[in-house]
Amino acid sequence: MKNNPLKQLATHGQSLWLDYIRRDLIVKGELRRLIEEDGLRGMTSNPAIFEKAIAESSIYDQDMSDLAQNNKSSEAIYESLSQRDVQNAADEFRSLYEKTDGADGYVSLEVNPHLAHNTKGTIEEARRLWTALNRPNVLIKIPATTEGLSAIEQLFSEGINVNVTLLFGLPRYQPT
Repeated sequence: MKNNPLKQLATHGQSLWLDYIRRDLIVKGELRRLIEEDGLRGMTSNPAIFEKAIAESSIYDQDMSDLAQNNKSSEAIYESLSQRDVQNAADEFRSLYEKTDGADGYVSLEVNPHLAHNTKGTIEEARRLWTALNRPNVLIKIPATTEGLSAIEQLFSEGINVNVTLLFGLPRYQPT
């Protein structure tokens, strides 16, 4: 494992993140193996990633059926499934987060993409997700639209961990 090229990335100041999440990675111990053996330092998610994970696996079927039988909307089902996976992944990363004093060991969950141009809605949803996830090593992923930048600034001021996404150019990156 000493010669693992993925682990060697850390010697160059790089943190390896997985842009994917699926429940069986967590429950079968694969996520733990990736953290310990391959030097995985974080994980990110978004609705498209969860859609793929749910569509390509039967591991969610029972939970979806139970939630649907309790008259939960498709949005509520998505939130329940995604939040549980993010919490469980964050728990797997928690020791890394603590060992690195918060430099690594994060898992992110994106606000509803339909809020990308709605500052107030993004802030409200980010606060709600932050409270629901209740883990110090989660990030709330927010698109770097003009409206998103205002939300990001507000959320940072409140101490909410933010993962800025869709940052495509220097004009958007540079603070105003």
